[in-house]
Amino acid sequence: MMTFDFGPPTADLAAIEAEWPLIAAELDVLDAEITMLYAEDHGGPSPLDWRRLRRAEARVTRAAAELAARPIPHCAA
Repeated sequence: MMTFDFGPPTADLAAIEAEWPLIAAELDVLDAEITMLYAEDHGGPSPLDWRRLRRAEARVTRAAAELAARPIPHCAA
């Protein structure tokens, strides 16, 4: 009987899981940047928009530093 494995290897899933806080933080920056672009066409960004962008960028920095401090999981090649 043949067995088919159609998903990514467990090691790859573990690597994605380890990187997820950074991915989520980068998505928050993207969302804040989109808000800033939209605001440019509607009177300019508010102080709250600027704060949201700075905080999202700070989360990326923290998440990247935390990820860099962790051991790297081995991925299947």
